[in-house]
Amino acid sequence: MPFIIKKMNAPVKQRAFLYLIKELGYTQKEAQRLIAKGRLLVEGVPITKAGEEIEGDFEFIHFEPLTKGLVPHAVHEDFVLFDKPSGMLIHPQNRKTPYSLIDELKSQFGMDANIAHRIDQETSGLVLCARSKNSERDLKMMFQERDMKKKYLALVHGEFKEELTVEARLLRAQDESAIVRMVVKVDERGKESKTHFRPLKYFPELNMTLLECLPHTGRQHQIRVHLFHVKHPIVGDPIYGQREEDIVLFLDKELSDEFRIDKSGASRLLLHANELEFELYGNIYNFKSNVDFEKVCFEALNS
Repeated sequence: MPFIIKKMNAPVKQRAFLYLIKELGYTQKEAQRLIAKGRLLVEGVPITKAGEEIEGDFEFIHFEPLTKGLVPHAVHEDFVLFDKPSGMLIHPQNRKTPYSLIDELKSQFGMDANIAHRIDQETSGLVLCARSKNSERDLKMMFQERDMKKKYLALVHGEFKEELTVEARLLRAQDESAIVRMVVKVDERGKESKTHFRPLKYFPELNMTLLECLPHTGRQHQIRVHLFHVKHPIVGDPIYGQREEDIVLFLDKELSDEFRIDKSGASRLLLHANELEFELYGNIYNFKSNVDFEKVCFEALNS
């Protein structure tokens, strides 16, 4: 379990954040943030003011990453890439999450390493990670400024005959639904969003098409929602194109593989982050996943 309760002792009265900086090596900003999140407990009661003084025994909820041996796709001085499998979280959802990609990154490359962007838990493929605070700042800025070229592969329902650019604004749903946290919808009140789609191969016996997807913006669930919007939902998508009661079953982890395949067509979301291209510190990099995604698709269809 990455989050452990660490028993600690402050021999003399001192400010809580200064103790964490000295004993655990956090920066001032990190120590203050963790205290504000309630990670430091005195007699079981969280202290949330970083300037508060502590003395004697207390507990601290500490993140200690673990590794399961996921081999990096590429390692450079300033960054590292992982080819994330479907089902792996990028970050822990809560303190009880047993394992996520951040575990692998920090256990292999140190606590200063951090993930530069996100992909959905069920999306597989390339994830770019920074190895230092400086490269983290610069890589995240590249994503924000849209200087990062990303290409995805997706298997979708139906015959997708021609190249298509979708420019449909996206909005996080604001209703009282049980799935409000998950659902993004096309809405004129939403944020500008643009994705280009190019058909690669049609499988007539399945009535499915393999697509290359080039997102020009980086909205949550953008590719999934744009494809659902043009009536070509991604095969295996448990959210978009499904009934609300089935979505709730999926979110509650009560949806069987057999039922999911029957409803969505596959045992996983068939979306893969296949390529990344960017310029960093005067060098141009282009990385492509080693995964045979077409093979992965057929395995997921028949599992």
